[in-house]
Amino acid sequence: MSFLLVDQATPRIHRSELAVPGSNTALFEKAATSAADVVFLDVEDAVAPDDKEQARRNIVQALNDVDWGRKTMMVRINGLDTHYMYRDVIDIVEACPRLDMLLIPKVGTAADVYAIDMLVTQIEAAKQRSKRLGFEVLIETALGMANVEAIAQSSRRLEAMSFGVADYAASTRARTTVIGGVNPDYGVLTDMGETGGRDTGNRDFHWADPWHFAQNRMLVACRAYGLRPIDGPFGDFNDPDGFRAAGNRAAVLGYEGKWAIHPSQIALANEVFSPSDADVGKARRILVAMQEAAANGRGAVSLDGRLIDIASIRMAEALIAKADSIAAGAAPTTH
Repeated sequence: MSFLLVDQATPRIHRSELAVPGSNTALFEKAATSAADVVFLDVEDAVAPDDKEQARRNIVQALNDVDWGRKTMMVRINGLDTHYMYRDVIDIVEACPRLDMLLIPKVGTAADVYAIDMLVTQIEAAKQRSKRLGFEVLIETALGMANVEAIAQSSRRLEAMSFGVADYAASTRARTTVIGGVNPDYGVLTDMGETGGRDTGNRDFHWADPWHFAQNRMLVACRAYGLRPIDGPFGDFNDPDGFRAAGNRAAVLGYEGKWAIHPSQIALANEVFSPSDADVGKARRILVAMQEAAANGRGAVSLDGRLIDIASIRMAEALIAKADSIAAGAAPTTH
């Protein structure tokens, strides 16, 4: 491995992450038979305070009794600023060998992750758990975003980060109209023109994405330290076009998946974050072209009128590995 690269987190297919309230047991079997890659059973924001203890018991029973197949199973625990958190970790991790990951909300500093890591490590040792738990953290506060690079290096258990746009908007006092959506006031007018005239009748207004900086900063932290970047929720589940647009923006940046807060969003997420047949075909052509170039002693070659080189091989191999792993229903291998 190159000294410029860091170890990659445990590989998993992570195109869609389905949120399921732990208080709604009627949804468990449906989630288990869904096409979601990752399911998280929630005992945090989706559960009212009076229902949290029962939701915790529901989650323990479901993880042990429901056939979840090959899904990655995760639980979103309550935050470290609540008195529910320690019992969430102890009761669920001790009793549920099927559990793959914990989702830690509202992480603000690296020490937050260390605290959960310490508790989980002791439970694993005491209970002799054979499966080592992974972590996903939610970056959903101004403090968390300010410390995102340190958080990304906080634990060897850490596999992924999710961008929690709703709480992030609240933390930064942003004006938002829908969870994960845009605001019609966030945009720019085209220039008034060289003459300096002030006729605004012919000026165009261009909407912009208020979440771009935050998403991009978290993405860079993830990729720098070998983690999977996951985009968070899109609140209007009656707007598939809006979900698709939000997913496409994240996918273009380099995100690996997106939350689904409604079953109708699972297929959309899987589609958006799966390589297209055209992309896979082009990637395979790139590898063939570079093999031919190497045989002729060249490090770069033209394909379809564009330059491709060694970096093109790495991108093509990563895309093909992801496509092959999705087709096989297994986690992609890392290099």
